[in-house]
Amino acid sequence: MAGKKYKAAAAKVDREKKYTVADAFALLPQLKISEKFDETVDLAIRLGVDPKHADQMVRGAVNLPHGTGKTVRVIVFAKGDKAKEAQDAGADAVGSDDLVEKIQKENWFEFDSVVATPDMMGTVGKLGRVLGPRGLMPNPKVGTVTFDISRTVKELKGGRVEFKAEKAGVVHARIGKMSFGGDKLRENAWALLELIYKLKPSTAKGTYLRSIAVSSTMSPSVKIDVNEVVAKFVEA
Repeated sequence: MAGKKYKAAAAKVDREKKYTVADAFALLPQLKISEKFDETVDLAIRLGVDPKHADQMVRGAVNLPHGTGKTVRVIVFAKGDKAKEAQDAGADAVGSDDLVEKIQKENWFEFDSVVATPDMMGTVGKLGRVLGPRGLMPNPKVGTVTFDISRTVKELKGGRVEFKAEKAGVVHARIGKMSFGGDKLRENAWALLELIYKLKPSTAKGTYLRSIAVSSTMSPSVKIDVNEVVAKFVEA
């Protein structure tokens, strides 16, 4: 049945066409395949960068205007007043050495984001080998190493998305759920695209935004017209 539904959805997409952002997000809700769960929507952006060079790495965090639709579990490494601040902001777990021990000894990874105050990075560093490969290591470049704990926890809980270019120069980012509808997904996509455009490394040569496509967990992808996106930001 899923095969038939996918084929029916794929038939609605012109594979040769690059859609305007408005048309792509008007089409996307029509491509829903599963009635059993709310599919996640993902934006894939291929950039003209080589992430192997540190000065061409594109990474950051964006506060999506409509959130992601996902319940984000946040843990915080902090002490004293900052630990209380994290608890008051709704962090799922707060600690220092005790939290390190729980992760190491119990192989506990029931969290999606990790925040740490700068003075705790020596402690968090003990977890580098397990947090790093999972993309969970706190990093000042995306704002997860900070003393502004309350704001950071609330933003992460409210729909802040971290992203980074993979080896091939592609950024994959979750921008919401199918249930959001085309308008909210489109607005989330523009927020992400605008930040990525602003983060263009000065050392990147040639075309920066190479291709953009949007898809849900199970749907075919829809190609977006890069020229329209670039024109919008150049005008701005």
